[in-house]
Amino acid sequence: MSMLIDVPGLALGHASLTDTGVSAVVSTSPAGMVGAVDVRGGGPGTRETDLLEPHNTVERVHAIVLAGGSAFGLAAADGAMVELERRGYGFPVFGEDNPGPRVPIVPAAVIFDLIVGDPNHRPSAADGAAAIRDALEGTTLDGAVAAGPTSGSVGAGCGATAGVLRGGFGQASQQVDQYVVAAAVVANPVGAVIDPATGRFFGGGDHPDATRRVDLEKFNNLERPTPKLNTTIGVVATNAPLAPAQLKRLAMTGHDGIARAVRPAHSPLDGDTLFAVSTATPEEFFTQSRPQTDVDPVELMAQLSAASAACVEAAIVDAVASAESTADSPELGITAWRDIAL
Repeated sequence: MSMLIDVPGLALGHASLTDTGVSAVVSTSPAGMVGAVDVRGGGPGTRETDLLEPHNTVERVHAIVLAGGSAFGLAAADGAMVELERRGYGFPVFGEDNPGPRVPIVPAAVIFDLIVGDPNHRPSAADGAAAIRDALEGTTLDGAVAAGPTSGSVGAGCGATAGVLRGGFGQASQQVDQYVVAAAVVANPVGAVIDPATGRFFGGGDHPDATRRVDLEKFNNLERPTPKLNTTIGVVATNAPLAPAQLKRLAMTGHDGIARAVRPAHSPLDGDTLFAVSTATPEEFFTQSRPQTDVDPVELMAQLSAASAACVEAAIVDAVASAESTADSPELGITAWRDIAL
């Protein structure tokens, strides 16, 4: 299965809390990652997004936190910062050789999942710290993954809904020249992911379940939870040495993947937000005038952008197709795709 950590230099961790949770995308190096963001939804819940604008000063981030709990879930980033500082991540306030405080840069986005399970159960700072520990202790630097699910009802995807179905956390990756592009998405849209005429996913790609159908009679009789407040959030990652403005383009084109997989997308009730990060080393980023590749830089950027959209699209399919069956979590009362798939 293709995953976010197919991109070298990334770790992925979850704190799964049954009806909500936290997912953390973490640099395996304390030097951090170059970052950018693009927000398209009308109701976003975010933190540190202004910081990532290409014209601003800070260019490197240490982790991205995705969480449930609506705006309450942004508290998870506080715990993530404390845990990263404990591990030596962050900008040294008094200089690199001084043992004083460090300030990790941890942008975050949240989904609205308060209609699932207990509305008073929300991710905390402790859960954000737990997701960081899971990333840095549960995923080795050579890509080995600790036992447990990698997609579906994990982390921030635990309480996600996708139209009338259960949503989730999904992943996909793609090779582009000598680089890798990958996406991790929490699929929690207001819009539908299944075509009510065909029973198939709107999204496609190479996911093995993309062409399977659902029982249309059952699907078309489902009712979505209310109120209709949702969000699809995620991270597009690459090891290509891209500048912040180029990463912004990767985040922007990643939204094309949401638009392909969700109908309608980017509604006034969604908070659709995609981050983009590059794990290229500081030496690669600051000294390379162009990527070391036989592909023309403009053409390479076009290919990376296309891969971003394709990976986001496939990750949404992966999230919904991998979501836990209703039989395994009857207390949530949300039908999963696998419950009605043919």
